[in-house]
Amino acid sequence: MPFATAIIIFIIILLASAIRILKEYERGVIFRLGRLVGSKGPGLIILIPLIDKMVKVSLRTVVMDVPPQDVITKDNVSVQINAVLYFRVINPEKCIVEVENFLFATSQLSQTTLRSVAGQVELDDLLMERDKINSQLQEIIDAHSDPWGIKVSMVEVKHIDLPEEMKRAMAKQAEAERERRAKVISAEGEYQASHKLTAAAKIIDESPSALQLRFLQTLIEIAAEKNSTTIFPVPLDLFKPFIEAQMRRDEKEKKG
Repeated sequence: MPFATAIIIFIIILLASAIRILKEYERGVIFRLGRLVGSKGPGLIILIPLIDKMVKVSLRTVVMDVPPQDVITKDNVSVQINAVLYFRVINPEKCIVEVENFLFATSQLSQTTLRSVAGQVELDDLLMERDKINSQLQEIIDAHSDPWGIKVSMVEVKHIDLPEEMKRAMAKQAEAERERRAKVISAEGEYQASHKLTAAAKIIDESPSALQLRFLQTLIEIAAEKNSTTIFPVPLDLFKPFIEAQMRRDEKEKKG
């Protein structure tokens, strides 16, 4: 009985080592006596005990954080930059056979590529053309990781940390730019207003009565305010018709 029990236990162990169940997103790379047989899955996998060895690989998209890298840009500005990498295994056999640790290898490749690309551009381009930088990073990393059976779908620069003196300089530059725009807008407004005033002066010069109407309108606006005393210069032209009428009456009286 003890011998039969041992045999049964041995058979159960063999069956347990021979049967594997892989999930939908998993693949098993099979090695038979050290040689690559191929990849299997998902579902139930039968291995030859003590002969076959299986390495499990996930086909899901991996989100990898690229640690901050110290970079000196093309215009000699020292910055820290980090990114996030999205990739997935498309060939399980290559990612196991062609590289020792595809996750570590992809991480190192991403770090060196990030430093290389960021060091070839100026700071302004690094800050304003992130889409271009992301696209360039994705193309380079994808090209180098393709022999490993890895597809890089996206690379995004997350954060660019600038030195404090550079932040202060950029803040001063932005403030100076805002002041310049305000002065330009003010000068443009003065220029347009001067044209309008010139046109109004021409109209008043051609029609003196327009000046009198404007004068009366101004008096009405002032009268509407609650002012106790208002001193307002009165043009003599306003009384010219009355003076001429009085002079004509005086002449008639002298003739009569």
